[in-house]
Amino acid sequence: MELNDANLQTLTEFLRKTLDPDPTVRRPAEKFLESVEGNQNYPLLLLTLLEKSQDNVIRVCAAVTFKNYIKRNWRIVEEEPNKISNPDRTAIKANIVNLMLSSPEQIQKQLSDAISIIGREDFPQKWPDLLTEMVTRFRSGDFHIINGVLRTAHSLFKRYRHEFKSNELWSEIKLVLDTFALPLTELFKATIELCQTHATDINALKVLFSSLTLISKLFYSLNFQDLPEFFEDNMETWMTNFHGLLTLDNKLLQTDLVSNAIQFLASVCERPHYKHLFEDQNTLTSICEKVIVPNMEFRSADEEAFEDNPEEYIRRDLEGSDIDTRRRAACDLVRGLCKFFEGPVTAIFSGYVSSMLAEYAKNPQGNWKHKDAAIYLVTSLASKAQTQKHGITQANELVNLTDFFVNHILPDLKSQNVNEFPVLKADAIKYVMIFRSQLPKEQLLQAIPLLITHLQAESTVQHTYTAHALERLFTMKGPNNTTLVTPAEMAPFTEQLLNNLFKALALPGSAENEYIMKAIMRSFSLLQEAIVPYIPTLIAQLTHKLLLVSKNPSKPHFNHYLFESLCLSVRITCKANPSTVSSFEEALFPVFTEILQNDVQEFLPYLFQVMSLLLELYSGSVPYMALFPHLLQPVLWERTGNIPPLVRLLQAYLEKGSATIASSATDKIPGLLGVFQKLIASKANDHQGFYLLGSIIEHMPPESITQYRKQIFILLFQRLQSSKTTKFIKSFLVFINLYCVKYGAIALHEIFDSIQPKMFGMVLEKIVIPEVQKVSGTVEKKICAVGITKILTECPAMMDTEYTKLWAPLLQALIGLFELPEDDSIPDDEHFIDIEDTPGYQTAFSQLAFAGKKERDPIGDAVGNPRILLAQSLHKLSTACPGRVPSMLSTSLNAEALQFLQGYLQAANVQLV
Repeated sequence: MELNDANLQTLTEFLRKTLDPDPTVRRPAEKFLESVEGNQNYPLLLLTLLEKSQDNVIRVCAAVTFKNYIKRNWRIVEEEPNKISNPDRTAIKANIVNLMLSSPEQIQKQLSDAISIIGREDFPQKWPDLLTEMVTRFRSGDFHIINGVLRTAHSLFKRYRHEFKSNELWSEIKLVLDTFALPLTELFKATIELCQTHATDINALKVLFSSLTLISKLFYSLNFQDLPEFFEDNMETWMTNFHGLLTLDNKLLQTDLVSNAIQFLASVCERPHYKHLFEDQNTLTSICEKVIVPNMEFRSADEEAFEDNPEEYIRRDLEGSDIDTRRRAACDLVRGLCKFFEGPVTAIFSGYVSSMLAEYAKNPQGNWKHKDAAIYLVTSLASKAQTQKHGITQANELVNLTDFFVNHILPDLKSQNVNEFPVLKADAIKYVMIFRSQLPKEQLLQAIPLLITHLQAESTVQHTYTAHALERLFTMKGPNNTTLVTPAEMAPFTEQLLNNLFKALALPGSAENEYIMKAIMRSFSLLQEAIVPYIPTLIAQLTHKLLLVSKNPSKPHFNHYLFESLCLSVRITCKANPSTVSSFEEALFPVFTEILQNDVQEFLPYLFQVMSLLLELYSGSVPYMALFPHLLQPVLWERTGNIPPLVRLLQAYLEKGSATIASSATDKIPGLLGVFQKLIASKANDHQGFYLLGSIIEHMPPESITQYRKQIFILLFQRLQSSKTTKFIKSFLVFINLYCVKYGAIALHEIFDSIQPKMFGMVLEKIVIPEVQKVSGTVEKKICAVGITKILTECPAMMDTEYTKLWAPLLQALIGLFELPEDDSIPDDEHFIDIEDTPGYQTAFSQLAFAGKKERDPIGDAVGNPRILLAQSLHKLSTACPGRVPSMLSTSLNAEALQFLQGYLQAANVQLV
């Protein structure tokens, strides 16, 4: 792409289209940008637009697009093509700092992030002048520029707080200190002086104190690993000024810091050496009365959020992001005081709770906020320890949770009008949810039908809390690790539960409510066969919802639980009646086809998993063979998130339709092997390549792959030679033994020696014997054991050629595989790239729990106990050549291995002759 006006204009138009709410306009624009990402000058065109475009929206859009482009493509992954040309990399690094510092703040933040991403990969070795370029800007005196430098430096250096110590890290920090420490200290002093000069200018102070905050963060990062000599020598400068900042009292900087002040009290009262400050009864009463109770009240801002911004209210309350609210701070203070003064504090608050509830009883309509505060206070008092999974796990024994539930919570849940007092109803539902582990089961069972009714409440907070409470109750474990609530206990309410959950999704504001969808998933999981009569209706509703959200996927959790629910529907129904697979296909495939045609990237990994599940459950001729060639298209394999589910889907095709694939008019095997070749070249995905190859060997008719076998092994040997990793060797060992099980030991010997004379012996000596102990997994060990047994007992070359010297060491290695612990050591110089770490445009792979694949044993029942098989095979071999086997054993096998072998022979009831 040339750097010219025509391309800038084209890019501007496509960027504008990516902001269009209509998916038919937006998606093609996104596809176009994805397709030109690999072109030289593309990033430079983006940088030109974000600098020179007259349209501010386009400038910001170009900045965000550029940052995401850098995030996806800057890292160079070993054995993968370089996604950004070297001239573009050089040009970006030459211009980006200057551009970042001269841009408006919105764009500056995006470019600062991009610099951090590049710096993580290239600094200091490939970008040695980055710091020098940044430090020179400290002298500009322009705090917009200075803060841009500080923000970028902070994002570069904050990783020093969690990196493991290493010589490489020390070298980098030393280089940073040599360039950065002195200018940072000078800037710190100058900024402190400016704060004094501008002590009466609130706008100047805000900017200066934002700089001081960033400087303090940088000081912390640079001193985290160790105290550097420079800072030790300049400690007086830093500490004197830090002390000045701690004691500074400038009225202009004071804010409404109530929650911070309460939080401070909460942290002080928990410490044993300040215990004496709170021991006086009058002090405790005063804190409870003047600090805690007033701040427990439901404020007008809370009410506003509850009604007008329910998502934010739920996020703060349920997900704990209300850390800086007065209520949360007051709650923390109650817990802190209860640590040492549980009795007196409980007694003080009991009085308050009683009077609040009495006020409410006098005039519920006017005084409902008193009951809300009382419930919040009881919750704070009773909660000693909690987890996400179990709710409150340790409660204050002085608070009778059951009585409070019966007298004050149950009446609200039983109320005929679910829409009256929505805040109190939400409080009651939350009480059941958080104290679920403390309340007796009969009370939970009493609450469940009432909760099901509340799913129809108009208040978003109320029906969301209800869905969340039901989902949490359905996950609770009872005796024998079964669910606490049983399907039988839910039988009378099943229909109403399912109806109300789906009706809740139709309520305003909850069309993509992740809590409701998670409750649907959990209800299916709990009820199992009880949902089968409702499946036609449920599937219709789920597929309709899937079609709607696929137009513009915006809620990842909702989408995940939606696909989990689909998988559960398929699993549960097909388990009860295997022939229903085809009815699921009829319902799902029109929607799936549309998603595939529109290339909805976020959904493809899910789609492939559901299709795999359907295929694996299928019996009879394989459906949707027409789709198979499309799965081999290279573009699908470019996205990391697609790889695991696509491999599984191809494996399902191979298992169910290998004959169709082999006999089809257009030969699909080269396409399959092309995918294998791509996967095997990647350290991140080579194991997926072996999964695919294993299925090809296991299921394809032998004659269909005869011509390709030698080339497959040549590719594997090339990879072994170029970059051998422990993971690759483990997979390679399992594969060659699977090949041996399928085609026989002679075939394995012949194919190795046809590639290179004596290759068979080299593989045994250099790989199989020393490395087989590293193989992990029951099925994988079984494959290796059966394969090695065949090599030992069914390969004539092992008995009468130069390979004979390897016979006893191979047997010793096999006995080791049976009896010794797995060797899980990894060489020091070996660093795996985790699949999650590989950069990419695509969403990461999200495993669907309920689409889970059963581990397949290709040997199956043919071999029950591999030790017995070894004994029987050795007996057969010794019968064929009498005297040879015992003499080889007595001269070459160590005593311990010999003892184990005797045990196998006795168990198999055979002897060696």
